Amino acid sequence: MAKIKKGDLVQVITGAKAERGGDRGKQGKVLKVFPESNRVLVEGINRVTKHTKVGQTSRGSNTGGIEVVEAPIHVSNVAIVDPETKKPTRVGFRTATVEKDGRERIVRIRVAKGSGKDL
Repeated sequence: MAKIKKGDLVQVITGAKAERGGDRGKQGKVLKVFPESNRVLVEGINRVTKHTKVGQTSRGSNTGGIEVVEAPIHVSNVAIVDPETKKPTRVGFRTATVEKDGRERIVRIRVAKGSGKDL
């Protein structure tokens, strides 16, 4: 089970500070997770300039040029934001038994280590 999932609010904990042009301290929502390369795509973080080839769509509108897009960042460089303190925290798990359709199942629930709140 992954510690960081799509839709989580995360904060960048490494790299250059924002006043030096970096992303450390910035918070954003996880747009996509790449488990095979241990990377996450975070909204507004690690923005890069991408040059795309100029072309035309079937409707006739022009495409291409210079656009700014987010690039994936390694999962070790971000931390989940605690919902109570709004600061980065580690992730733990607790088990709970849930009854569904007359059957009991054991499920793992993600918990913020700082405050103990469910994520």
